[in-house]
Amino acid sequence: MLGDAELERYDRQIRLFGHRGQERLKRAKVFIAGAGGLGSAVSIYLTVAGVGHLRIVDNDSVDPSNLNRQILHQTLDLGRSKARSAQETLRGLNPDTSVEVFSKTIDEDNVLDLVGDSDLIVDALDNFPARYVLNKAAMTKNVPLFHGAVSGFDGQATTVIPGRTACLRCIFPRAPPKETSPSLGCTCGVIGSVQVTDVLKYLLGKGDLLENRLLIWDGNRGRMDELVIEKNPRCEDCSEVRAKFK
Repeated sequence: MLGDAELERYDRQIRLFGHRGQERLKRAKVFIAGAGGLGSAVSIYLTVAGVGHLRIVDNDSVDPSNLNRQILHQTLDLGRSKARSAQETLRGLNPDTSVEVFSKTIDEDNVLDLVGDSDLIVDALDNFPARYVLNKAAMTKNVPLFHGAVSGFDGQATTVIPGRTACLRCIFPRAPPKETSPSLGCTCGVIGSVQVTDVLKYLLGKGDLLENRLLIWDGNRGRMDELVIEKNPRCEDCSEVRAKFK
């Protein structure tokens, strides 16, 4: 049940999807991989929307070069664990959201334990080897994966539903070359907001998700396009996964 303070806090969005929708958000458990640029936008908007439980993993510490885009962190947080800084910021934004944090590097040995009983996974990472680990975990857990990536003015997003859509490995069979990409805060805001929108729609059972579509944001042109993507029947990650969701 929603308390009086929650009804007041969420009044404008309850008008969109009602009390039952808000209660669904309150019961939801979301796993967020990364507390950087994308992770900042994603976790902040999920928190203020009233998602009840967040699990955030990031093994880095706050560096001055992070502050142009990683809005979870402040100058006073320099040198601190990003996970702890994120937890403190989010608790200040909404004390009704439970925020668990883990200062760990995600790998094949720990990813399933870290995801736990989360309802879905949000990819807010900056490297493809770790993204492939998340992709496999989503297939194993049979939970959706909400992918986002940014570089400079450009970004992309898609939603993976195990057994029903192309997975991340279908779309990107090989990892692109490793590089340090230019980073812009507003691009993280655009793509993070797209990811959160799909997460909320999924939890509420509303609208059309980015299934089998890769959304492409070109900030230089101020234009969004999309690519239709197809499931690879021989994909090493998802070819044997049976659809749980219809």
